[in-house]
Amino acid sequence: MLSVHFSGFYAWLKAPLSQRAIEDARQTALIRQAWEDSGKVYGYRKLHDDLRDQGEDCCPNRVSRLASLAGIAAQIGYRRRPGRHGGDPAIVAENRLEQNFDVQSPDQVWVTDITYIKTYEG
Repeated sequence: MLSVHFSGFYAWLKAPLSQRAIEDARQTALIRQAWEDSGKVYGYRKLHDDLRDQGEDCCPNRVSRLASLAGIAAQIGYRRRPGRHGGDPAIVAENRLEQNFDVQSPDQVWVTDITYIKTYEG
């Protein structure tokens, strides 16, 4: 049992919600609306920015807590998972030397491997 007197329990049961609980419910509705408007993608940081743009006065920690309690979370997992994935074979560069590495004079032909250089394509 809770070891609470009956009169105290029923007084608590009939008491209206606190101001903080009412404000939490209102802001949770705003957070849920902003989350649904984003396509259920935004996390608490962007949701906090959206609430600030609407003129709400709240901190990121409160938005995080309310979103967590409401089951609102950011969409994650844009990267591919490790494993084998099908796809097109790699594009091989044109063989301009025709595997003929014998040259008549120095500094006319250079051969290098640039696979270690990171590019925006990966």
